[in-house]
Amino acid sequence: MPVMQDSIFTKIIKGEIPSYKIYEDSKTYAFLDIHPDRPGHTLVVPKVQIEKFYDLSDDDFSHLMLVSKKIARHMEDVLGQRIILHIIGADVPHVHIHLVPANPKHVPSEPPQASEEELAVMAKKLQIKS
Repeated sequence: MPVMQDSIFTKIIKGEIPSYKIYEDSKTYAFLDIHPDRPGHTLVVPKVQIEKFYDLSDDDFSHLMLVSKKIARHMEDVLGQRIILHIIGADVPHVHIHLVPANPKHVPSEPPQASEEELAVMAKKLQIKS
């Protein structure tokens, strides 16, 4: 069986690519999306690189969902907006959950890239101690 190359998310988790970390524990890593649909758009990924969410162990899947719930609740408290959860799974071969602050009146056709300053401010605002 061929060895799977590290995904961009695995490289982020390993610190090979910088990120705006929101949360980390022994099984998950959460960081701001650099192409956010809305300010605060966060990705939650398991540290184990698995391509499809249904291939995660039950324990890893449950943990990923519980952490996503914790982060979404925190985001709602901080940002004052409902948080939408998406599991898309087509763009990166590594399970990831999108947590996006909701604004039903604003649906951009192409998400703008956030500035370094915007990402740094939002990361500081949303960080959670594990």
